[in-house]
Amino acid sequence: MELRELRASGSAGNISSSSCNSNSGISVGGGGVELGGICIGSAGGGGVQRVPTKADLFMEQLNATNAKKVALLLVLGFVLYHGLLNWNYGSDSCQWLLSKGRFKGDNEWQPYGCMVHKYSLTDTRRCLRYLAFFDNKNNFVFIGDESVRLLYERFIEQLRQLPLSSDEDNNGSSRAHDDRAAVRFEDNKLHMLAQYIRADEVSPALIDRLYRLETEKQLSSVYVVGLTYSGLLGGNITEEVLRQYSANLTLLVAPFHRLVAQTSRVLWKLADRVDEEKLPVAWKLLINEDIDRLNYVARNVFRYTEATVWESAWHIANGLLDAAIDGHQLCAHGQRLEVQLLWNMYCNDYMNYNDGTCCSSSEPHTTLQIVAYALFGVCMTLVCGMCLRRWLLHLRGHTLYVPLQQHQQEPHQHQTNSGGRGGAPTHALSALITDYGTPMVALSLLGLIMAYFYVCDRTNFFMKENKYYSEFSFWIPVGYVFALGLFFTEDSRFTKVLNRDQTDELRGWILLVVLIYYMTGAQRVLPIHMHIKLLISGYFFLTGYTHFTHLWQTGGSGSLFVRFFQAMFRVNFLSVLLCFCMNRPYQFYYFVPLLSFWLCIVYFVLSLPPRISSASVDSNPLHYLYLVCKCIGCLGVITVLFMSEVFFERIFVTRPWKALFVTTDDDLHEWWHQWKLDRYTVTFGMMYAACFHIAQKYNVFDDNNHGNLFARRTSISVTLLALLGVGIYTSFSFLCRNVQNCEEIHSYILFIPIVGYVVLRNISGILRTRYSSFFAWFGRISLELFVCQYHIWLAADRHGVLVLLPGFPTLNMIITSFIFVCVSHEVHRLTHILLPYAVPNDWRLVMRNFVIFLIVLIPVARSDGMF
Repeated sequence: MELRELRASGSAGNISSSSCNSNSGISVGGGGVELGGICIGSAGGGGVQRVPTKADLFMEQLNATNAKKVALLLVLGFVLYHGLLNWNYGSDSCQWLLSKGRFKGDNEWQPYGCMVHKYSLTDTRRCLRYLAFFDNKNNFVFIGDESVRLLYERFIEQLRQLPLSSDEDNNGSSRAHDDRAAVRFEDNKLHMLAQYIRADEVSPALIDRLYRLETEKQLSSVYVVGLTYSGLLGGNITEEVLRQYSANLTLLVAPFHRLVAQTSRVLWKLADRVDEEKLPVAWKLLINEDIDRLNYVARNVFRYTEATVWESAWHIANGLLDAAIDGHQLCAHGQRLEVQLLWNMYCNDYMNYNDGTCCSSSEPHTTLQIVAYALFGVCMTLVCGMCLRRWLLHLRGHTLYVPLQQHQQEPHQHQTNSGGRGGAPTHALSALITDYGTPMVALSLLGLIMAYFYVCDRTNFFMKENKYYSEFSFWIPVGYVFALGLFFTEDSRFTKVLNRDQTDELRGWILLVVLIYYMTGAQRVLPIHMHIKLLISGYFFLTGYTHFTHLWQTGGSGSLFVRFFQAMFRVNFLSVLLCFCMNRPYQFYYFVPLLSFWLCIVYFVLSLPPRISSASVDSNPLHYLYLVCKCIGCLGVITVLFMSEVFFERIFVTRPWKALFVTTDDDLHEWWHQWKLDRYTVTFGMMYAACFHIAQKYNVFDDNNHGNLFARRTSISVTLLALLGVGIYTSFSFLCRNVQNCEEIHSYILFIPIVGYVVLRNISGILRTRYSSFFAWFGRISLELFVCQYHIWLAADRHGVLVLLPGFPTLNMIITSFIFVCVSHEVHRLTHILLPYAVPNDWRLVMRNFVIFLIVLIPVARSDGMF
């Protein structure tokens, strides 16, 4: 944030030049005070001198550089906090799943610090079938009173494809047996056995039954036990009753220990509280105080044993107490939630669902990841060595010199990336960073950032939670973002349609809305989903427009080859780095492959001879025809690829570039789906740019001033047409009912609302010459924001939300967003530092670097089966 120059009104012309000649800090000279390179006050004897206030000093510190320092301190603090949590409680997320959590606004249960997958019948049977394939026995035993029986019935409900009566076959393999003492369910195909054993209190028969279960050697079984004592409904829970209850539970410790020794898991289900006002007559003597006392005894008995007290089931029942049937029976929704916790506990570590991190182990690292982080480690070691050497020289009194070129470039970089602040280094470390170690330091910082990415998303060190959607959770952040965007509006330096400030602004608000969409999981709402697809299409439309405009205005002066590689480096650098460090395929970051593919198409079409520009059409009007042929040819080739999916697959599954377009499962469907959704968008952008510049050339409108583009009557007509275009798409998104049909129609009509927005944004001179600096700032780092969100803002490959501060979802969102934006900005800065080294201005050096990169990729490609 910049501090504007403040001067006394009567002495604006008397400021001495000596008072404004330093680059940073606060200096006083000639009667003027300089704050960060900005003069405050005057040098004239008659002027009034202004001393910088505390507010001035505070505003001076509000910049990107200091924000990143705060973000670094926050990260270090949360690393320490979560390190202590893991030290005290361990890193097993199963204990979080079974201990506590909270209800979200949609009445769904969110475990503390981990994500739960919602298991369907298909998911459940797939899990059991997978375990049965490896000859595992899926054994579940429910022991307890009527509440445990209801849980058992809800549990096997998820295994049955059709309702079963007793002894009725399900596909010839499943049987249910029922008697007064036990209920049994079997599925031989799944190696599945679930049984319920009735027990109202601890008895010798129950102890004997547990020992017999232990002798059956049913390894990796799950035991759910929950009981109180037979006289519970009579009330009058005395101290003697509690002592006897404690002694009875102590008898269960030994058999539980023997069962756990067989790699089984024993869960003790606490007694659920009741709604005393709704209880029937037979239950009227039961009060919650007595239930709490019994649960307190159970917690004390099993606290230091091998059994796990299932606290989260008690919290679920307590949270749904108002919906309890007859005041004491857990409702069906609560029973389903408890069953989901059981399936997540049992299956997550085997099925590896992206949205099920509870009880799931961390993803194992690969050789490529080890090599990548080892190289970053070498860079960091070299930087530390150089820092130590320069520091020792500094202590010995040696003068550290900074090259003039670096001295001049550094303030410019700070002004571009840090809000206008920068200056020459004043100590040894700064001298190192701006001297020969700059690219090495950039790589070292990238290594630290990649390590943070890895810890956030490839380990269980930090917590993760499921996404939560509601109308308020989506629209309120969108409203806040646009309120901030409107607040930070200012005059633009340009008057042109879709000038640089406007395109940055457009990219910025598009990305912010898309990020909110992914954060809240709003894809379930079809109109929102379609409008987000429209915003992403607008980003691609803008890509076609801007690159065509550049060639039209410059005529390809300079090396188009070098410009193409510079654009490809900026787009792909972070994604390729993450593919190596996070063990994800290139197609995982679907937006980047799409953008790269269409950049290749744009530059291929525009570089085909003859190159068409504003100057070339003046000298040879036939170039208009060539331009039409290029656009028609591009649309034709795209249509041919779309009409023949087989031909499309034959092209993109061809080695060696197959690995660029398939997912981890070697599937091309995701690339096909994303490609066809925006197959015409970039070409529409180029065609719009061509029509716009040709119309501008023939003075259809004039955007060289601050006035309106058209006369008043024409402006009203065009505005109404633009509003109609935007309204048509919005109506279409609400009227269509099928996602597939909506997306198919979307590909043909997306240009209507996009062009409508461009017209509405630019037809008025007042709107065209103002822009939101808030949105434009985000627009300049939009690509880094889109890619970084996968791992350090969202979690579990964008299926959940990263949790640094558990228990405070709103504050956690603010903190993770702040760190996420700072990291994205730093990655953007480091990318621009490395750009001239990776893509020099000489095309021969570019080819050399590209060949070296391909050589480096050969061993990676061989390990992935590309050759």
